Amino acid sequence: MTRQRADKWRVGCAGWSIPAAHRGLFDAGDSMLARYAGVFDAVEINSSFYRPHQRATYARWAASVPAHFRFSVKLPRAITHDAALRRCGPLLERFLEECTGLGRKLGVLLVQLPPGLALDARVASPFLAQLRARWRGDVACEPRHASWFTPRAHELLLRHGIARVAADPALHDGAGLPGGDPVLAYWRWHGAPRMYYSDYDEGELQARALQLRADAARHRRVWVVFDNTAHGHAIANAARLQALLRHRPTSGFSAATAAG
Repeated sequence: MTRQRADKWRVGCAGWSIPAAHRGLFDAGDSMLARYAGVFDAVEINSSFYRPHQRATYARWAASVPAHFRFSVKLPRAITHDAALRRCGPLLERFLEECTGLGRKLGVLLVQLPPGLALDARVASPFLAQLRARWRGDVACEPRHASWFTPRAHELLLRHGIARVAADPALHDGAGLPGGDPVLAYWRWHGAPRMYYSDYDEGELQARALQLRADAARHRRVWVVFDNTAHGHAIANAARLQALLRHRPTSGFSAATAAG
């Protein structure tokens, strides 16, 4: 596989915490993020869902990683859950003012919707239009209500240039595959059968690497984010998948390492 082809995928974790068991596998760095960025080229910031971060904080994070590194940032729950996408222009303005402190290293905005939020085009379409008027970069939406996995929902996302997250475990038919705008494929693997806790074994990772390669031609950019962080499996799983995609040795990472 050529280097250009390998660079098609960005593989990382939800957050840059490095479990103690794996810290020796990273080079030294000025911060945990700097060490993480020595191995991976992407990270998903989930803390923004729970609380705001100052623009200067985002700028500091951007300054601590290499030029090729990219961040995905999750929209606040105040927008997606509390306001349910309604009348949240000021909240959206504040969030974007903060997270654009990442500059060119802001790669994706992640919109995760609550499981009970059904598709209402009268609400969703104006919100997505507001978002698109303010941010022209990649957006990935992770809906969790069955009504979002229909041709009507696909067309809505496609019209606004929004990719639909491919999630594991898939809560509904079609939820495990990318949808919406095909320019971006954004895979979020939470761990299965137990979300946030379960490990992906070697066989699963090899099968997923094959799936990613087979699907590659459909997308210009591909992100894979491991969110099975509760028992520290995300780091080892992400590194092993990265190695499989690049066809190079795992440098100490393996399914056995993850389990230990």
